[in-house]
Amino acid sequence: MITEIKQIPVEGVKYKHLGIEKKPLTPEYVPPPEELVSKEKRTVCIDPSRTCMPIGAMWATLGVNRAIPFVQGAQGCTTYVRYTFARVFREPALIANASFHEDAAVFGGSKNLIHGLRNLVCRYQPSLISIVTTCSSEIIGDDIQGFLYEALDEMEAEMGPEIHDMVKFVIVNTPSFAGSHVEGYNRASQAFLKTLAKKSGQDSRDIYFIPGQMSTGDIRELKRMFSTMNLPFKMLFDISDTLDCPLTGMPKSVPYYPPGGTQVSDFVRAGDAEAIYSISPAAGSAGVKWLEKRYKVPGFINTMPIGVKNTDKLIKSISETTGRSISDEIRWERGILLDAMADCLHYTMGKRVAICGDPDFVSAATGFVCELGMIPTAILIGTKNDLAAETIKDVCDEYDHSPLILNDSDQFEWEYALKNDAPDVILGHSKCVNISKEIRTPLVRFGFPVYDRVGLQREPVVGYLGGERFLSRIINAILDHHYPDDRVHQ
Repeated sequence: MITEIKQIPVEGVKYKHLGIEKKPLTPEYVPPPEELVSKEKRTVCIDPSRTCMPIGAMWATLGVNRAIPFVQGAQGCTTYVRYTFARVFREPALIANASFHEDAAVFGGSKNLIHGLRNLVCRYQPSLISIVTTCSSEIIGDDIQGFLYEALDEMEAEMGPEIHDMVKFVIVNTPSFAGSHVEGYNRASQAFLKTLAKKSGQDSRDIYFIPGQMSTGDIRELKRMFSTMNLPFKMLFDISDTLDCPLTGMPKSVPYYPPGGTQVSDFVRAGDAEAIYSISPAAGSAGVKWLEKRYKVPGFINTMPIGVKNTDKLIKSISETTGRSISDEIRWERGILLDAMADCLHYTMGKRVAICGDPDFVSAATGFVCELGMIPTAILIGTKNDLAAETIKDVCDEYDHSPLILNDSDQFEWEYALKNDAPDVILGHSKCVNISKEIRTPLVRFGFPVYDRVGLQREPVVGYLGGERFLSRIINAILDHHYPDDRVHQ
């Protein structure tokens, strides 16, 4: 039997011969059995709209200057994340790995962590290393704190006591079975502040912000807006100049670190902050709550500033907290967005929209589409979040809409809803492409991950200028799909 198997030619298989023609199992759509539609009735998740928890902690770490995530787990836990970041941000991501194999799963990962940290410090001289756990290390019960103490003892004996000042270590426990990438970022926000933040007693006028899992363009837009108010601020986990930067210094600088990212010293001084804001409630609120509880720093948790009302709330809150006036530039930008919304209302009014993505993006985008006169129909919150569901419900009640809200569901259930009640447009990430094609509905890409478009990571959707660009993106997608033939556009 084995001798009958066709051998692979020595020269290999040509790329064009790898293609497999995809044929549908049935000539037309066959709806699944009703008892399998609702995720609550299933023991499996089909086509989830989220990814694993460690990626969120790695995301946060890459927003810190000269910081490297060290993943206590198998190589695949790191390879997938590097691949994802490369697809989304089009930049390399420096992530280290403990390289778990069978022996580590049986005897524990202490050896891997101790030797791995030592090699990482020697070769890369980072300012900070975050130790990110995975399912395997959590399940076997690795004592990460004990392993770190042992690693520090060995490095101190070899390199001297200055090792404690040269490199900071932050442990972030992220078992994937306990949450998604959103919770991983949220846990990292608390772990970093809990490990590093101090209170010196000196007065500080700095306002701290935790942006959440925004794109590089979104964070740049926030920083620009705050600068127009002459606001002294610190942006924590700032990926804008680490996951989107020119390769300056290459190849002379080895190891190479991007020039951007939040300085470790900014985390240390966080206990003296005048206030701290979480701009993404699901991804960052844990850090705000801890700093407020520990050092009595006033904390504010705001909806992501997408659209007029959400941006108004953030800018007004900052102005009231700091006593700084809202700049004329910001007021002008707000007027431009309102003018654009009025100019294009006939394109958006009454259009039915389905939304899919992470809690912070979905809840904020729902408010924006309601402002545009659109009607939300089916909303999928990829990671269970009751605050996001409540926010969506309150917004829709205000506009007298009653959408289907799927909290912690999957795209299988959401797809069923869309195929039975097709919207005019879909707002979502790249994983929504298939359903968009199947029901022939335009997809406006936003949120995470967007890997099938180039440059969108640099185009903001937050703030007033970001809202204007997001509005244009929505309308152009509608016009590309179906240009009005009843002349109402004139």
